[in-house]
Amino acid sequence: MTALGERRLSWRFLAYALAGLCVAIFVAANAHLIYVAVTSQPDCVPHQKGEGIYQVAKAAC
Repeated sequence: MTALGERRLSWRFLAYALAGLCVAIFVAANAHLIYVAVTSQPDCVPHQKGEGIYQVAKAAC
């Protein structure tokens, strides 16, 4: 191959490596979000019971 052909090959490899890195980061971030959503349990928050427009239907605590 000529020097120009070798240079194209290295740019193509760099482009594929960068695309693969972006996909890996995207998948890892989404896996982390799913893990946190499944394993976390929010604490109970005291609610005001009143005659307002917005109120809790039934407290879970």
